[in-house]
Amino acid sequence: MADREPRVRASELTGRGWLNTGGRDLSLQELRGKIVILDFWSFCCINCLHVLDELRELEERYADVLVTVGVHSPKFEHEADPDALAAAVDRYDVRHPVLDDPELGTWQAYTARAWPTLVVVDPEGYVVAHLSGEGHVQGLVSLVEELAAAHEAKGTLHRGDGPYVPRPPQEGVLSFPGKITALPPELAAPDAQGPTWLVTDTGRHRVVELDDTLETVLRSWGGPEKGHADGGPGDARFDEPQGLAVLPPAIREAAGYDVLVADSVNHRLRGIRLADGAVSTVAGSGVQRLLDAEGARTGDPNRIDPAADPLGVSLSSPWDVLWSEAAGLVLVAMAGTHQIFSFDPVTGSVQVFAGTGAEGLLDGPAHEAWFAQTSGLAAAADGTVWLADSETSALRRLRFDAGEQVRAETAVGEGLFDFGFRDGDAATARLQHCLGVAVLPDGSVAVADTYNGAVRRWDPASGQLSTLARGLAEPSDVLLEQRGQDQEPLLLVVETNAHRITRLPIPAEAQRVDEGAARSQRAVSQIAGGTLTLRSRFTAPTGQKLDDRWGDPTQLKVSATPPEFLLDGAGAAQGLERTLRLNPEITEAVLHVTARAAACDGEPGGEIPDHAACHLYQQDWGIPVVVTGDPADEAEMVLDLRGVN
Repeated sequence: MADREPRVRASELTGRGWLNTGGRDLSLQELRGKIVILDFWSFCCINCLHVLDELRELEERYADVLVTVGVHSPKFEHEADPDALAAAVDRYDVRHPVLDDPELGTWQAYTARAWPTLVVVDPEGYVVAHLSGEGHVQGLVSLVEELAAAHEAKGTLHRGDGPYVPRPPQEGVLSFPGKITALPPELAAPDAQGPTWLVTDTGRHRVVELDDTLETVLRSWGGPEKGHADGGPGDARFDEPQGLAVLPPAIREAAGYDVLVADSVNHRLRGIRLADGAVSTVAGSGVQRLLDAEGARTGDPNRIDPAADPLGVSLSSPWDVLWSEAAGLVLVAMAGTHQIFSFDPVTGSVQVFAGTGAEGLLDGPAHEAWFAQTSGLAAAADGTVWLADSETSALRRLRFDAGEQVRAETAVGEGLFDFGFRDGDAATARLQHCLGVAVLPDGSVAVADTYNGAVRRWDPASGQLSTLARGLAEPSDVLLEQRGQDQEPLLLVVETNAHRITRLPIPAEAQRVDEGAARSQRAVSQIAGGTLTLRSRFTAPTGQKLDDRWGDPTQLKVSATPPEFLLDGAGAAQGLERTLRLNPEITEAVLHVTARAAACDGEPGGEIPDHAACHLYQQDWGIPVVVTGDPADEAEMVLDLRGVN
C-alpha cells in the first residue's frame, strides 16, 4: 500500500447527534473491525451529492466489511438546522449513518479543507487515506479489497451487517418536489378541468401533471424507483429529476417531443411526448462530465465537438432547463460543472454557453464568467435570462444586448462564503442558497431564497431587494400564475421540505427584512504572508498511469478574491506546484485553486494501450486565508488531488 498517509490513529467522532442509527450514538470503537469511510459532506454541495451516488455501489458491494459514515459539516447557517439535515438525508436517500457536526469539530480533527473529503480508516482504527473531491471510487475498490484481505489474514476484520437503521418513508401526494412549469391547454390531460401544472416529484423519481388544486395527480411518468429507462409512462425511469421546459410549438413538432426534463442524477436530458406519454433520452451519455477528452488535453472546459452525438456527450447534474427566445436554444443550468450549457432540440447539438467551469462569482463575457452551482433559470421579456446561483447566494443575469456578446452580471451576491437575510440595495442585500427564479409582470424578479425559507423580490428599476413571504419550507422554485383580467397574479411556490406547491399573493407593499449578513463558519487558514507555496499531490489509482503523451498532464489554476491579493502566480499553468507572491497590504482573502491531472488505464512505466479509457481528476478549493505575519504559520499549503494505491 504505497504512498499512504503515516500510521495515525483516527480521531473520535464528535458532534450534536446521529441520524440513520435508530437513535443511538456511534463511536469508532464500535466500528473496530470494519473498514470505515468518513464522507465529509454538506447538503448544499453538488460535488458532495455526486459522491453520495458514487459510494452507493461500493457500499452495496462490500456491505459486510465496509461502513460509510457521513459527517455533515455545514457551510450555510440553514444547514446547521437539525430538521433541515434530517430532510436532506431523506431527500437524497442516504443509506448510511450520518453524524451531525454543526460546529465542525470532527471536520477540523481530520483537517478537512474542502467539500467533499473522504477519509478511510482501517479495521484497527488507523487513517490509511485522505482524499478530496470526486471520482475516487475505482481507487477505493482496490483499497477496500486490499484492506479486507490483509485484515482477514490478521484476524482483525469482522464481517456482518453495519449500524445503518433506515428512517420511516415520507407519505403524501408529492415527495420533495423540485421544479414546476405550466402546461398550455393543448397539451393538458384530456380530463383536465382548468389549468394544469407539470412538477418534478423528485423524491419519487417521476414527473407528474397536477390539476388546478395542486393536490391531484392527473398523469405521471416514471417512478417510484430510481433508474434510467426510456419508454411509456409506466416503464420510464428517472433519477431525481429537476427542471422542466415546455418547448415552443414549432420546436416540439421538429423535435418529436413536448417537454424537456433535467434528469439530474442520471446526467441526462430527457424528452416527454405528451400525446402518448413516450419518454426518450435526448442528450447525455450518463457518465458524469468533468472535461471531454480534447478538453482534458488542452485544459479548455468549453470544448465540445459541435458534431458530437448528443447521446455521447457527458453532462453533470443538469438542474434546470429553459427555452430562450434570445438564444434560440434551450439553456441548461449545468450545476455540476458550474456552467450554462445550450441544447438544440432539433439538431441535438450540445455546447457550453457560459462559464469556464471555475466555481465562484466573476462577471464579464459569458465564456469568461464564473458561476457556482446555478440551479434556476427564468427569461424576461427583453431576453435577459435570470439565474439563481446557489453556492454564491447570488441573483445573476445573462444579457443579450444587440450587437454585443452575451455578458454575465450580478444583481445580488458577493461570493462563495457570503450570505444572509437582508433587504436593501445591491451592496447590502443578502440571500442564502437560492434555487429558483421567476419574472413578475412589472419586470421585477421573484427569487426562491431556499435556505432563508423565503420568497424575495429584486426590482431592477430601484435596485432594491425586498421580501414577499417567509416561513416556507425550503422553497426550490417559483412560477408566475397569470389569472383572469380581473384577478391579481399569484406565485406558485415549490415548498420542497413541505412536499407541496403553495400559492402566494404578490402584495403591492412587501415587508422588509434585515437579519444581517454572514460568512461561512468554515475555518480560516492562517498563512505567514510574503509568499505561499501551493502543492497538490496526485498518485494515479492502481491500473492507471499519467497520460503524458502530450506533455505534462497536470495543471494548477489559481486566482483570488480580491484579485489584487496575488501579485504573482495567478492563472493556469502546467504542474502541481506554484509559488504565489502576496500583496502585503491585504490581510484577508479567498484563494481559488483548481488542480487537474489526466490518467489513462495502463501500468506505470509502460505504454498507454490504444483505446485505453482515460480519466480526468479535478478538484476545486475555495480557501479563506488570513495573513498573520507570523513565520510559524503556513508558508506551504498542500492540497490532495489523488487516487489511491
